[in-house]
Amino acid sequence: MQNKLNIDDFIRPEIKQMSAYHVPVATGMVKLDAMENPFSWPPEMKDQWLELMASVEPNRYPDPAATELVVQLRECFAVDDELEVVLGNGSDELIQLIIMAMKKDVCVMAPTPSFVMYQHIAKSLGVEFVGVPLNGDFSLNMPAMLASIKQHQPAVIFLAYPNNPTANLFDDADLLAIIEASDGLVVIDEAYQPFADKSYLNQIKGLERVLVMRTVSKLGLAGLRLGFLVGAKQTLQQLEKIRLPYNINSFTQLTASFAFKHIDVLNAQAAVICQQREELLKTLTGFAGIRVFPSKANFILFTLLDDSAERVFEALKEAGLLIKKMGVVSGLPDNCLRVTVGSAEENVLFCKQLNIILNTK
Repeated sequence: MQNKLNIDDFIRPEIKQMSAYHVPVATGMVKLDAMENPFSWPPEMKDQWLELMASVEPNRYPDPAATELVVQLRECFAVDDELEVVLGNGSDELIQLIIMAMKKDVCVMAPTPSFVMYQHIAKSLGVEFVGVPLNGDFSLNMPAMLASIKQHQPAVIFLAYPNNPTANLFDDADLLAIIEASDGLVVIDEAYQPFADKSYLNQIKGLERVLVMRTVSKLGLAGLRLGFLVGAKQTLQQLEKIRLPYNINSFTQLTASFAFKHIDVLNAQAAVICQQREELLKTLTGFAGIRVFPSKANFILFTLLDDSAERVFEALKEAGLLIKKMGVVSGLPDNCLRVTVGSAEENVLFCKQLNIILNTK
């Protein structure tokens, strides 16, 4: 009896053509590749949290509505009572929910380059993705955006604000023009809002087609995998229907609720990261042979003018520093690298090693 499976007979062609999202091994490295907050909680805060964690009953399912967490989240981020909140296992799950809810034969649009998961998730669900290239300065190409909206009539437009990997904020007038031109949903992805000091969260009341998406990962809670979506009730109630039950586990619910009560600690850490970002920008700008791009996020994009990103990346890795090698990304210059803003000590070490590497070609 034969019991062999040819999996290629069952997998959709678009899945076969995709590559898995790769996360490099970082054991023992100074990790400056994933836009994480480098700071731990104060000891007394961690002790209080550990006491709370002991109250969790892991044999029981979590609250499916995450009631206490939503209450704390609304209070922490001043979410208007007329707006609905949907929680996700990270913003990735929310992107998936949004696209899953759309009708067949629609398309999803985003400027490019931008967050890779917009395209990755759309393709995994068999939904057409339309990318509109940014201008050379990473601003929105508004004639091209408006023409593409008119031509393709996207069901969803994703706008990362600030954008990843370019770290810039798009012009407010441009975002409003896109909202006005679109008949579908416009999702403003504010993953890096803690470092930008700008937000649309309190401006979307009455804008029924606009959703604001956030994650708490960059704020210092990357281990929780918690994202939230805010928007009109009539829209989010439809998404709630396909949200998987118990998608926010008990430990995440308790930890996030606790953290939101101590938001001042996380905000203070974000302020330090912003200060460190400016110091790092200043130092890197003084290096010969690289071009550094402005940043309103917790990472910095730079390109090597006369060197190989592969060589510099591997040399940094050999020195125990892991950053992000961008590879070939349409819309980015060749030989781009992206570094997360770390602690002052990590940033100094990174700059010291980078300077040595650049001068030992």
